[in-house]
Amino acid sequence: MCESKAETPSRFHTAIFPRRVICRLTAAHVFGITPLMLIYKIFRSPEWDALCKDGQSAGAPIDLADGYIHFSTAEQVAETAAKHFAGADDLVLSCLDADALGDKLIWEPSRGGALFPHLYRQLRLADVLWTKPLPLKGGAHEFPKGVL
Repeated sequence: MCESKAETPSRFHTAIFPRRVICRLTAAHVFGITPLMLIYKIFRSPEWDALCKDGQSAGAPIDLADGYIHFSTAEQVAETAAKHFAGADDLVLSCLDADALGDKLIWEPSRGGALFPHLYRQLRLADVLWTKPLPLKGGAHEFPKGVL
C-alpha cells in the first residue's frame, strides 16, 4: 500500500482542540480559525493501488458509471460501508479536506435526501490527507478512532 501525505499540506496549519474539532489557520481568514470539513472515500485495495500507481483516478466502477466520485461525511461513511461494501475486506479509508477540492466538489441530495459530496474531476493522490485500513470484524467495518 502506498503512503499518502503523512503531514498536513503546508498551505495551512491544523490544531486539534477538545471534542476533536479540527481547525485550519489561514491568512485568508480574519480571525484565523475555521472548521476543517473532512470527507471520506472507501477504496477496495486494487482501486487504492491504482491511485497510488497513477497519481490520479476517475474512481471506482460506480463512480465511472455515475460520472463523479462519491464521498461521505463522517456521519454518512458507516452507512456507506454497510450498504456498498457489506462483507468486503481489504478496504482502505481515505480522508480529504472538502474545501481543498475546490468548486468541482458539489453537495447533492442522495440517500434519504441527505447531501453527499460528489467530485466532478479526477481524484489526485495529492488530495488525500491520510489513509487507514478499514478492517472487517464480526461482520462490520471497524473505523479508525475519531472518524465516527
